[in-house]
This record gives sequence, structure tokens and C-alpha cells, in this order.
Amino acid sequence: MTSLVRDVPAAPSAIALMHFSNRLTFETDCSDVHASQQAGALDFVLLDVRGPQAFERGHVPGAINIPGRQISAERLAGYARDTLFVVYCAGPHCNGANKAAVQLAALEYPVKEMIGGVTGWLDEGFHLSAPTERPAPTVIECAC
Repeated sequence: MTSLVRDVPAAPSAIALMHFSNRLTFETDCSDVHASQQAGALDFVLLDVRGPQAFERGHVPGAINIPGRQISAERLAGYARDTLFVVYCAGPHCNGANKAAVQLAALEYPVKEMIGGVTGWLDEGFHLSAPTERPAPTVIECAC
């Protein structure tokens, strides 16, 4: 009896190597971002693409906020074309980071997604920035 895992055969090793190597050119993870921050290796811009309310409620330290729907050549005019943007959103249940990555790539900026987003950051045991003093609503939309 064949397991469900083997129902679809694994790719040949050479193809798997290419696939997983390519994924690393598109993605980074929360642990690598955190370790880079701790080491002072800040050669990227961490971009939170959620709406301002979600950002104010708590975000990855060091991130700037440009909601995905507001990414434009005008908003990014102050950044050199070789600036690496690392985008994140709420988490794996949201495709806002993917949409933002498409916009950045279309504007010819290098971009990676921080997989896991805020959910992954918290799952790793890392802390978000302190929320602002304003009381936050019970539910905040991602608004990406």
C-alpha cells in the first residue's frame, strides 16, 4: 500500500534543488530578519503593507508602513533602485505581502517576502513594537 505522501512522486533531486533554491530568492523568514536586526545587518527595508490601524496596533520593530494599495513610484521615489524591500502582512492567511511584492517588482525594486508575517513573528517568540496610546478597536482589518 502506497502512502498519500507518495501518491504524487517526489521530483527528481536536480529539479527539487532548483525549486527550493529559487524559493529562497523570493522569501526570507522571521528568524533571519530578526537575526539580521540583532546583528545590525540592515541592508534591506522592512515594509509592513497592512493598513495604518493594524500597523499602529503593533508591528515588527524597524518596519515602515506603506499599505499595499499605496505602493507607487511616487511613494518610493526616495529609495534607490537597488533597495531590497522585505514585505510582510498579517500572516499566512493573507496574500497582501504577495500583492505588494508584485507591485514592487513591477516598479523594478528587488523584493522578498517575510514568510509568516506578523503571525510568524509572534510564533517565533519575537515581540512587536509597543502599540500607540490610543485604544485599539476589538477587531482590526489587515486592510492590505
